[in-house]
Amino acid sequence: MRRLLQTALLFLLGGLTVTAGFARLLNTSRTDQEVQVIAMSAKKYEYSPSPIRVKRGTRVQLRITALDRTHGIKINLSPDGSDQKNDSGLIFSSNNDDCFKLEKGIPTVVEFVTRTPGTYSFHCCNRCGIGHGGMKGQIVVEP
Repeated sequence: MRRLLQTALLFLLGGLTVTAGFARLLNTSRTDQEVQVIAMSAKKYEYSPSPIRVKRGTRVQLRITALDRTHGIKINLSPDGSDQKNDSGLIFSSNNDDCFKLEKGIPTVVEFVTRTPGTYSFHCCNRCGIGHGGMKGQIVVEP
């Protein structure tokens, strides 16, 4: 009888361990799905795609590749027209929320969470030629 009880306990503990492992695996997969990955390119005075549309509360990962030369990207932290410049509507995962350098041919990852709906402008922050001032784009955060 004692041996039967030990065997049953062993199966029960083994089943719980397997169940916990699957739950952790499913939880990880769900977290990965919450990141919206957007492939972007930067080239001769334009970003593509633009505008970029995302939902509020989304973790966004921009994977930006400069195609022709070194560029940069500076994303406004507050929505266009906002009076509250100290209240960030985009929360960056890195401390670099200033100018991200985009080296030719090397993907650069910029990750942030959208907190406040609105339109966020971005522009090239690395002097790239005569049309540099017109190299702009937008991220639209929808409610």
